[in-house]
Amino acid sequence: MTVTRDVTSLLVSPERIQRILAAEITGSVYKTVGLSASVIGFPAPLGAICQIVPEYGEPVDAEVVGFQRDETIVVPFGRMMGIRAGNRVTLVQSVPFVRVGDRLLGRVVDGRGRAIDGRPQPVLPDSVALYPATRSPLNKPPIDRPLSTGVRVIDGLLTCGRGQRLGIFSGSGVGKSTLLGQMARASDADVNVVVQVGERGREVREFIERDLGPEGLKRTVVVVATSDEPALLRLRSAYLGTAIAEYFRDRGQDVLLLMDSVTRFALAQREVGLAAGEPPATRGFPPSVFAALPRLLERSGRSEHGSITGFYSVLVEGDDTNEPVSDSVRGILDGHIMLSRNLAERGQWPAIDILSSISRSMPRIVEKSHDEAATVVKRLTAAYQQTQDMIEIGAYQSGSNPLVDQAIQLRQPILDYVQQSSDQRVSLQDAVQQLEKLNRIHQALLLHPGSAPGAEVPTGRHASTGAEHPGASEEQ
Repeated sequence: MTVTRDVTSLLVSPERIQRILAAEITGSVYKTVGLSASVIGFPAPLGAICQIVPEYGEPVDAEVVGFQRDETIVVPFGRMMGIRAGNRVTLVQSVPFVRVGDRLLGRVVDGRGRAIDGRPQPVLPDSVALYPATRSPLNKPPIDRPLSTGVRVIDGLLTCGRGQRLGIFSGSGVGKSTLLGQMARASDADVNVVVQVGERGREVREFIERDLGPEGLKRTVVVVATSDEPALLRLRSAYLGTAIAEYFRDRGQDVLLLMDSVTRFALAQREVGLAAGEPPATRGFPPSVFAALPRLLERSGRSEHGSITGFYSVLVEGDDTNEPVSDSVRGILDGHIMLSRNLAERGQWPAIDILSSISRSMPRIVEKSHDEAATVVKRLTAAYQQTQDMIEIGAYQSGSNPLVDQAIQLRQPILDYVQQSSDQRVSLQDAVQQLEKLNRIHQALLLHPGSAPGAEVPTGRHASTGAEHPGASEEQ
């Protein structure tokens, strides 16, 4: 027997050695159905990587995704053109792993870790498991420190902790990608990992050059799987990006993981699940989709060494945040940021609906004065929105409701606070100071009703100045 390539191609750990199959395994293609191929005489484990060898052309890599009786179901990473019944199938890896190292910083790789930025493949000294064992919840330290994203409305009103996981929910064209790029440039994380799952091919370069920029790319690893690539590569890109983030976290660094989008990850898992023979359950999604989501999202968080702070965009269908994927993701994450199409159409950037958004970790990681000031701004915003129609038609009588009176007087300072140019960076300290300044103005109005606010909150460009406001980019 020959030794399989597993042993000779990676730096093995004792745990990995126990899972490696020592003997070479081969089989043959029995049939193909849709995206999958059935292989007989091939007892490889789930997740194993194999090669289908046609008579002509290059071998096609595939992954084992299931079993049916005596058949092993594999889904190729590439096209199945040229594959026929009887083609030989050989095991390549029984334990999937990925190469990692510092030289990934500033690079763009595909779902298999291969450089696609036109530069030579980096030499990477270390390897990590693509699907590591689940960590015990007791080994996850509590979130106790905030992370500055550089976006004032998030840092002030939806403060995110190091190791927290938040979802960015919106329909298409509301500016998720621009917001993710802004956070990658302006956050105080040590390393960024940006994962683009199912991205439009033409927009990959636009995101890297326009939204991320040279400054952001220097400390960023970008993992890309475009929409025209097989579902398995789109799935693998999400796991690859998370494994890279785990590598830097375990080295004691604070990592910002930005994934766009979880929705396309779920759609890719649906394709693979249906190809493996799963029955569709909830609105066409097989059960494996809702099992894969927590396995992926729970890998972010703190460890005893470092942290992974995750922002996961969720593309909701028809702006319906209660569809199955959105609803499931919202229950797993530690908070959600809702982007509003109405706010985007008014030119407000970022178009964050602060009343529909929440950071569950915020009360535990900020000072009491900060939390109180954020609560005041939300109360005033809610009071204004509840009577907005009456105010705009002139039916509201001043003095009818003291809280609404204050909301009207502070309307412009609050709008100035929640708006920010996409190329502007605001530190966490500045965001908190400006928020507490708004609270002091509110307290002054309580003592002297009807007086002018009399304080100006520093902001970027916004609609009230007459300068052009950066609109939401075409959604990824």
